Amino acid sequence: MRILVTAGPTREYLDDVRYLSNPSSGKMGFACARAARRAGHRVTLVTGPAGLPDPPGCRTVRVTDAREMHRAVLEAWPRVDAVIMTAAVGDYRPARRFRGKLRKGAGGLSIRLVRTPDILKALGARKGRRVLAGFALQVQDAEREALRKYEEKNLDLVVLNSPRSFGADRMDAAAYREGEIVKRFRGASKGTVAAWIVRAVGKIAGERSGPA
Repeated sequence: MRILVTAGPTREYLDDVRYLSNPSSGKMGFACARAARRAGHRVTLVTGPAGLPDPPGCRTVRVTDAREMHRAVLEAWPRVDAVIMTAAVGDYRPARRFRGKLRKGAGGLSIRLVRTPDILKALGARKGRRVLAGFALQVQDAEREALRKYEEKNLDLVVLNSPRSFGADRMDAAAYREGEIVKRFRGASKGTVAAWIVRAVGKIAGERSGPA
């Protein structure tokens, strides 16, 4: 199969030195890319800023912000059979990016934020026979929100995790399909989780026939 994996955070710049982001390390997505390549798949990895080396044998595309990731994913989309979306894409960006460095004033600073592209929803709307797996990092009403994301984004698999996964090598997670838990992980390495996800995506793809 041809598999597209996304990884890492995005950085939404306010000026040339300040940005909005999150603590995602990219480890989960890079692990998925390596697992998919080891399983014999052709892999494209689109990653936000992450201090990790390119996975061997994968085509790696490095981006910075959500709009760049959106463009890179849509460019690769027509040529893939499955997507594993692990990236922690920023939901908002500053409405205006200032040149240089904003000077510190005596008072406060108000920043107007606007939404970034919903990449996963865009893919779900045009999925066809492709397999679409996503992650749901939730805190409040975690299971309900993960299942809502599954339905709203037209996913085939959603993996629920928590902020404790950021930067960690091991994680707790639960994978859902069609409203039911199909796999639960306790203190599992991200490599183990990644290998399971790749196998699950392959199994779902095998249930379908015909071109993407």
